[in-house]
Amino acid sequence: MALSKIDVANMLTGATPVANGGTALTSGFANGVTVADVWRLSSSFAGDATPITSNWERADTDGYGQLGTGMTESSGIFTFPSTGIYKIKFTATHYLNGDTYWNNIGIDTTTDNSSYNTASDALDGSKSAGDTTYCNTVCECIFDVTNVSTHKVRVKSSVQNNNSTTYGDSNANTTFITFIRLGDT
Repeated sequence: MALSKIDVANMLTGATPVANGGTALTSGFANGVTVADVWRLSSSFAGDATPITSNWERADTDGYGQLGTGMTESSGIFTFPSTGIYKIKFTATHYLNGDTYWNNIGIDTTTDNSSYNTASDALDGSKSAGDTTYCNTVCECIFDVTNVSTHKVRVKSSVQNNNSTTYGDSNANTTFITFIRLGDT
């Protein structure tokens, strides 16, 4: 029995399947994460800030590596470099020499560049043993950015004890926001 050649390329429509885990997609797909960025609070403040409007800087120490264009920030409002589905993670460190029943952080988002709503919220608290006590709080959300002009994000910190301090440091990420673009919207 003789084997004949088969012209597969002319028999298929669309993308040809790819072996070994390939995607076989022909357009509209970027392999992997295209934006990864970290912004941190560069100095500490006591009391509430809703939102945190000042002392933001892009992380720039200890081998920091940004991927893509990155976020921009103005008066605590963060603007996305491109549309897509983003994971936003806000981590805050608070400290106090005393007791606090709660420290609250949150991520606020807007889809109209005006009205902000809480997309994620987290609480911590501490009981002092006579020394300064540190607490770490994390909240995160997934945000579908369909328009970079109207879809923005900001973060906030409020405290039960006004002596509680949100810890900022220009040499390390103590209170910071991580932005990762996961894929297309």
